[in-house]
Amino acid sequence: MPVRDRYHQSVKNALIKDGWTITDDPLHLKWGKRDMYVDLGAEKLIAAQKQGRYIAVEIKTFRSVSDMSDLEQTLGQYLVYRSVMTRTDPNRSLHLAVHDEVYADLFDEPIAKLLVEDYKVDIVVFKPEQEVILKWIPWSNTGS
Repeated sequence: MPVRDRYHQSVKNALIKDGWTITDDPLHLKWGKRDMYVDLGAEKLIAAQKQGRYIAVEIKTFRSVSDMSDLEQTLGQYLVYRSVMTRTDPNRSLHLAVHDEVYADLFDEPIAKLLVEDYKVDIVVFKPEQEVILKWIPWSNTGS
């Protein structure tokens, strides 16, 4: 089992407050002989449609000396998970959860906007102290 991210419980609690039911903690993915674990799987019942919306959330802290190195590693992991999920669980969308300060410091920069747009990364911005989701940002809304 993977080591949990520093903000794992905060994001989990924030998702629950936002009306999500946690279905997997972590969400297990398998492709060939390789096992992978996305931090959280969740669903939300959409009453009007009488069906659920399914997501997976990968939480990232960005604590190394280099934000760019963290971004490169995070993007690679995100793309691997999404490639496997599109084949094994196509009804579930993948989201990258980042601390509000990381979003302001890095993801609001042109390089991150470029990568998020090119690689279609959906972002969830959270505030760990209050355990709340501040915003859901689909990749199509992150362009410059």
